[in-house]
Amino acid sequence: MLHLIDMKQAPLLLIALLIGSLVIISDARTNAMERVVDVKTPDGTILKGSYFAASKPGPGVLLFHQSNRTRKSWEDVARQLAAAGIDALAIDADPNKSRKQRWPGDLEAAFGFLVSQPGVNRDVVGIGGAGVIGVEDSVETARRHSAEVKSLVLLSGETESLDFLRHASQLPELFVADDSDEYPPIVEAMELLYVTASSPSRKFVHYSALREAPWLWYEPFDIGKVPATGGHGTDMFKVHSELPGIIVDWFVTTLIKTPGHAPADTVASASVINQIQMPGGVAQVTQQLIEARRKDPDAQLFPEITVSTIGQDHMRAGEAKSAVAVLKLVLLAYPESADANETLAEAYLADGQKDLARQHAEKALALLDSHKLPASSWTDTEQYRGEIRRGAEKILKQLTPNQHAS
Repeated sequence: MLHLIDMKQAPLLLIALLIGSLVIISDARTNAMERVVDVKTPDGTILKGSYFAASKPGPGVLLFHQSNRTRKSWEDVARQLAAAGIDALAIDADPNKSRKQRWPGDLEAAFGFLVSQPGVNRDVVGIGGAGVIGVEDSVETARRHSAEVKSLVLLSGETESLDFLRHASQLPELFVADDSDEYPPIVEAMELLYVTASSPSRKFVHYSALREAPWLWYEPFDIGKVPATGGHGTDMFKVHSELPGIIVDWFVTTLIKTPGHAPADTVASASVINQIQMPGGVAQVTQQLIEARRKDPDAQLFPEITVSTIGQDHMRAGEAKSAVAVLKLVLLAYPESADANETLAEAYLADGQKDLARQHAEKALALLDSHKLPASSWTDTEQYRGEIRRGAEKILKQLTPNQHAS
């Protein structure tokens, strides 16, 4: 992590504004820039913040720290977010306030400051929180601004707002926990958040250890009584150096590439996948998808490859009609996938529905030839595009009468 206050490495530029004190700290090595800002709450409290502006207009991310750290613990992630095109505000919580005193005034002040900044798209916001306080504040802010908040990242905490996670059925959420967390049962608390949430695009990053750390004290009430192990909240960044990049990539995906959406995850959509494999399940999930698409045209309930595998398992078992039913559902969810079209064409051919087999084999080739879309939602390698093409051409060859037959 870059040391912003190292005068040998990065000179300071101080600017006084009429609206308050502002310190700009620039790092010459990365061209990154931090604005130290004052955020005034309704009760007159001044919260210190570190603001990192992207070079062009885009989404914003608000970052809440854990009780035994400050906003500084998020600086590396905030800097990377700004470099990726996302404005980021890491805010200090008032250590003298309880949750009831922070809510809603402090949270609203921080959120309002972020979305009021020039270039920030106030309708596309991500929230990240670490520890009990950070996670609570993150989920509560997302609950209060459910229309604007398009992505959540939660590290090592818990929340009383479980109903919000249960009903936020399309909100992308990244959960992170480590067995070595010095404040157990945080891992179980994070698992509870994950299983309570209903979004099929949620993801759990769980760092496993030989065994979980023993219970000693609570966070945030017994700060300092337990030595840090590198397993709690933003402390994980030093132990798991890839984690900041995972978080940044998550926000880039859910705020820039596909705002408010992340690829559906197999484990997260386990209940839907199991339902598909039950009698009548394909029809039920088909209706669920249609209803979800009425609210959100881009909603997904399951990963393409996972349910496609179920359909192909029916094919291998000689159950062509069951394969067709499942693979039609896959195509309904992923209509522009060349892979989904080719696989369904195989099932139609096995079921003797030659016209439909031809139609979908030709559609697969047309999608590949257009080069406007990936071959599937899960891969677009040249090797796999070649496999799809060979499969579609094989189907069409089987459907073409032999000109030399006597």
